[in-house]
Amino acid sequence: MRVLMLSWEYPPNNIGGLGKHVTELVPALGSKDIEVHLLTPRFKGGETTEAHPNYMIHRIDPPEISPGDFFSNAWQTNLHLQEAAYAIFDKYGPFDLIHVHDWLVAFAGVSLKQHYHIPMLATIHATERGRGRGYLPGEVPRAINNVEWWLTYEAWRVICCSQYMSSEVRDYFEIPVDKIDVIANGVSTTHFEVLVGKDLSRFRDNYAAPDEKMIFYVGRVVEEKGLRVLIDSTSSVLAGYPKSKFVVAGTGPQLQEFRDLAAGRGLANRFYFTGFISDEDRDKLYKLADVAVFPSLYEPFGITALEAMAAKVPVVVADTGGLSEVVSHHQTGLKVYPNNPNSLAWGILHTLNYPEWSAARVKNAYELVVGTYNWPCIADQTIKVYKRVLYEYNHSEWGKHYTHFHSNGSKPSAIVTTEGV
Repeated sequence: MRVLMLSWEYPPNNIGGLGKHVTELVPALGSKDIEVHLLTPRFKGGETTEAHPNYMIHRIDPPEISPGDFFSNAWQTNLHLQEAAYAIFDKYGPFDLIHVHDWLVAFAGVSLKQHYHIPMLATIHATERGRGRGYLPGEVPRAINNVEWWLTYEAWRVICCSQYMSSEVRDYFEIPVDKIDVIANGVSTTHFEVLVGKDLSRFRDNYAAPDEKMIFYVGRVVEEKGLRVLIDSTSSVLAGYPKSKFVVAGTGPQLQEFRDLAAGRGLANRFYFTGFISDEDRDKLYKLADVAVFPSLYEPFGITALEAMAAKVPVVVADTGGLSEVVSHHQTGLKVYPNNPNSLAWGILHTLNYPEWSAARVKNAYELVVGTYNWPCIADQTIKVYKRVLYEYNHSEWGKHYTHFHSNGSKPSAIVTTEGV
């Protein structure tokens, strides 16, 4: 089976959970004998073509970006992706289906579906209305919401990373429940295993004093991730555990705003905002942290919580969105009330004050990650959806009556039976 995948993010252009998901999913599919060609904008460098066993990465230089007009920039970038896809079809096709990740590459995905007359499916990682907590404040958010609706309408099937996201997609875009497949995100433990036994004390000294407990957040620095709640919780945490240091790793449009907020509260020496951080340093901080906190206001899944669990660090998460599904309270982590600084402080202090209970939760969480949230399993679930789409396509009026021949004169390669569907 040959799949063309489109994603706005791929290393070195990784911003959030979407990029992490695609980065791990593509090679996992390749290891299952699915030939994947990933097409992505080349925003931050990288080779234009990158060949691996059973998968290829195609990075396309985007057009010149116009400051302050993100929606138009996305649309124009899609035109470049679409033109590049024609060349990829000519050279490497035929392709059996198109897999699109989120609205940012929807324009190209839908156009290719219609041009080549092959099925397209979409993974929805988050929604604009969800990020706005139910509101669409302005013309651009409304335009993005419209494209998201269009993408889910055009998709043969829709993949969501959690039951929470499935419910959100159904409510916002009015698509039937039997059109949605829920496939969780995953995490690999291997990059944490290589750190076992290494002396990281000198590295830790860059972030916290030896006698300080490290409270670690990693992710985008934006309102929806709950950084304001974390700052608001600090006084209560310090009252209960004065030797605490908050390390916030990641960047985002509100980085300076939250730095200023912490400084204005007299907490400049209690917070370390790292800004952009490499994957290697992020992994070391996970291993060194005494507690990892994810106080999101909106969280479709929460892949960073899985990373913390894979690194064997106790987690405290807001009881919201996908985080509620990933973490079991008092079993694999602690859940606290969303947007509640006092509740967040309780979770942090409970973790620090009862290390033996925290260790038990860490053990349970690691076993869950290894057994359930692993990429080979996620790849198998994704392939099952692929096979279902192709089976239905081959037996549909659209598939039967509109026989399409690609530019090299051949039909799509996969012949799919009902086995495994």
